[in-house]
Amino acid sequence: MDIHEILRLLPHRYPILLVDRVLSYEKGKTIKALKNVTINEPFFVGHFPHRPVMPGVMMLEAMAQTAALLSFATADAAPDSKAVYYFAGIDAARFKRVVEPGDQLVMNVELLRQKAGIFKFKGTCHVGDELACEAELMCTMRTVG
Repeated sequence: MDIHEILRLLPHRYPILLVDRVLSYEKGKTIKALKNVTINEPFFVGHFPHRPVMPGVMMLEAMAQTAALLSFATADAAPDSKAVYYFAGIDAARFKRVVEPGDQLVMNVELLRQKAGIFKFKGTCHVGDELACEAELMCTMRTVG
């Protein structure tokens, strides 16, 4: 799935779009996506000027966007202008490695279960072979007025 398909499925745009490419996915099971981390990211201006580090919350958001892409691929559906994909919960978040400009962040997300419109995922972010972040995410899609 290239950036054009990602832009069709996700409502996010610069500077909050955090998925550059989907490397692989299996409907209803797993997805693997990529974020190229560059010094041009707007959050590096203040986090931290003397040592740029990707905020942990941005890694969680990248996993959530990846999870949303898996949800849409699983349902063979695209959201319309009235559908918004929200966090419903984040559990067991752990940050293991600093992510810096020049890194390639690879998000791996697995669908654990889906019930009553709530999706639960297990996600990890890696830089190379090193675990950068992991968490369990709960997300839901809601229609907005």
